[in-house]
Amino acid sequence: MASVAKLGLLVFTNPAGMLQALALPRIKLAQQQLLNLWMSTGTGSTATATTSTTTVATTSTSSTTMKSTSTTAVRSTSTKAVFAHYMVGSMTLAEAVTDVQDAMNAGFDGFALNTHTISSSDTWNTDALNYLFTAAAGTNFKLFISFDMSWGLDVTQLAAFLAPYAKKDAYYMVNGQAFISTYTGGTISNSAWNSGFIEPLKSTYGITPFFVPDFDDFSGYPTSVFSTYPILNGVFSWESAWPSPGTTPTNVSDGVDSAALQEAHGAGKVYMMPVSPFQFKYLGSGQDWYRIGEVNLPERMGQALQLQPDFVEVITWNDAGESHYVGDFWQEQIAGSAIGDYSNGFDHKGWLQIITPFIQAYKAGATSLSQVSPPSTKPVGTVWYRTLLTSASCSSSISNHQSALDTVNFAVILPSNGYKINVYSNSNLIGTIAGQKGLNYNSVPGLAAGSGQKIEVLDSLNNVVASAMGTKSVLSESSNSICNWNYEVVGLS
Repeated sequence: MASVAKLGLLVFTNPAGMLQALALPRIKLAQQQLLNLWMSTGTGSTATATTSTTTVATTSTSSTTMKSTSTTAVRSTSTKAVFAHYMVGSMTLAEAVTDVQDAMNAGFDGFALNTHTISSSDTWNTDALNYLFTAAAGTNFKLFISFDMSWGLDVTQLAAFLAPYAKKDAYYMVNGQAFISTYTGGTISNSAWNSGFIEPLKSTYGITPFFVPDFDDFSGYPTSVFSTYPILNGVFSWESAWPSPGTTPTNVSDGVDSAALQEAHGAGKVYMMPVSPFQFKYLGSGQDWYRIGEVNLPERMGQALQLQPDFVEVITWNDAGESHYVGDFWQEQIAGSAIGDYSNGFDHKGWLQIITPFIQAYKAGATSLSQVSPPSTKPVGTVWYRTLLTSASCSSSISNHQSALDTVNFAVILPSNGYKINVYSNSNLIGTIAGQKGLNYNSVPGLAAGSGQKIEVLDSLNNVVASAMGTKSVLSESSNSICNWNYEVVGLS
């Protein structure tokens, strides 16, 4: 996704103007264009998703519990797959191999390759794509192009760009059709998509598309999207991955997902549902915001299991600019920007401990978090927290800062009942939660300045069988010009 795409915003701005305003240092074109990709303006969204009520309990042995209301939708019978949204940027072949192998090991079926340029002069982009397809060659891991239409890509030029990749063995196919997605494009007419992209792809290149775009920007989405766009094979939502921006803590809703899934299945089409931990960006010039992440990731997992969409896309594998990465991001992709000021040193791979079992449960047809199992008899999971209190004087510079809570958050997958989870901040016990078989999660009030943020998983005999200790202390005030609300994420060991 582009800068705007990564934010899920439906308000578009001129990327060149943003760069000029940010007064970025002179950097090579590949880096500069990727920085454009990660930079956007605005603090909110025009999404229409509804939210559910948050219930707060603040005793020393309980926690803030965030639950959402789900609705029932028609189940799909198509083959399930889980992808990770991947920001294509400057990289090496070795880095591509690492990303593909790590994602395979985590259980992903492939990457949705966010492509915001189709210019042949942007060799950094074509090089990166070629590296990724080379890394995936000969494996079961597949790739597909996700065109970032918020960059004003010419629909009539997409087929020529796509064709060489769609013919590679590592391209993701559905019944012989090339899977293709987008970020936005719902303001472009069905006829323009059909005559400019779909038909040329078939007639000129012999490629039949399986077109599943993100048309969040279609008026009234998802209502009537399939009658308006008969060319579609399905739709993907982006904005529904998080609660709508706001000034109060609120749960993520699956209202848009349920409606989109019902629209899709009613038309004999498919739905791809987004899952994401949170959003945080701190780049100045109106680009400082937070989209709630206390327990957003497990909330979305539970919703996906209940709704059973045809596909799931995790947002994202490597978007350091908006902090919702679950894999590595590479330094050449963020060089020349301030992104490293809030992302470097913040490893998010601990989230993979819950993502991998979720993927397995989703593919097995599990419909609730209680059916998610650890890979062995030992609990797995992760703890995450912000390293700066919401009371810090700089917090008011972050849009939607009022929606954040000073909490220690966790998700733990237990093999059986009889466990409990102790939660600590500043080395003080702030919550004890009785665990149940499956995926347990909570957001525990009491995050305090100091070190000693951790969780412990205890068995029925009060033996500590797993723990995760944060490596970063919590500050009451920022020690520099960055008001860093990125999460410290640590997996159990």
